[in-house]
Amino acid sequence: MQIKDIELANISRYRSELMGMAMLFVVLFHVGLPREDLFFGLRRMGNIGVDMFLFLSGIGLWFSWTKNPDTRSFYLHRMVRIYPTWLVIALLFYVPDYLCPDLVMHHGHSTNIIDLIGDISINWDFWLHDELTFWYIPATMMLYLVTPAYMQLIIKHPIYRWSPVVMVMWCILVALVTPINHLVGHLEIFWSRVPIYFIGINIGAAVKRKDTMDGASIWMIIIIFVMALASSIFLEQVKHGQFPLFLERMLYIPLTITTILLLNRVFRCTPVWFNKTCAWVGGLSLETYLLHHQFVLIYVERLEWNYWFTFLTTISIVLPLAWVFQKCMNAVVKPIERKLK
Repeated sequence: MQIKDIELANISRYRSELMGMAMLFVVLFHVGLPREDLFFGLRRMGNIGVDMFLFLSGIGLWFSWTKNPDTRSFYLHRMVRIYPTWLVIALLFYVPDYLCPDLVMHHGHSTNIIDLIGDISINWDFWLHDELTFWYIPATMMLYLVTPAYMQLIIKHPIYRWSPVVMVMWCILVALVTPINHLVGHLEIFWSRVPIYFIGINIGAAVKRKDTMDGASIWMIIIIFVMALASSIFLEQVKHGQFPLFLERMLYIPLTITTILLLNRVFRCTPVWFNKTCAWVGGLSLETYLLHHQFVLIYVERLEWNYWFTFLTTISIVLPLAWVFQKCMNAVVKPIERKLK
């Protein structure tokens, strides 16, 4: 029996569904679990949801750029899509944290008014002190800043598609070369995610061309997936805290790509209602990311329920909140977006 070819265009076709799965992985990762629990290592694998977001974002931006290669338009679209939503959440989080620390469960982030303004505007404590509350947003905006230049570079000089190899080398230097580590080592969580984002941009061309892979390559994909997943689970379950995190996050690169390719096979077989549900969650991924941990999960965890009930309760609360929040923001942002166009 001949195995059907792997269609890279399915990465684009199922992009929303994949984003939905990535968001669920991130929430599963954030739900607390004792180190002694046998599920601890697998639960930590929810961390690859971030890598999936970055990989899919890179592909999507390649589509966007090749359709309209205008730097000003690129920045405006990204700014309007992310920044107003971020600004509202930052105000809701950092202002009460600064003014009434005794009334909220989180405190101590903004130490003075200048710090408060910096945190609200660009979350600068992430860059200064590795404050991880909403780290994905400033990290993404930083990547967006260099994306147009990178895409122009690889279009003009395709050899620079190998740049992610340099980025992996940089991760090694950051982790192991002492002067570099002292200077920027606190941003390891950012550096170790940079390669997968630019790999996504690189693969974007093949996805857009609707290239295919020989069906027999599914066995290689499964082997890589199993090796990366099993080794990562072992590292988390047995050696958590005993190794530089970048080592495991380099395993996340093949794990992310193979997970996406395998999920595409799954989405071809799953019911329409399941795919639509995942796509709906994917459409709320930005709002869900910003709301789920600091505004829902930390309060649900105080009830000390078991892992899965905590997860399901958090999801059942945050998704309606994210939907309402998105509708409200769209009412404000969409008219601005139309005027910019």
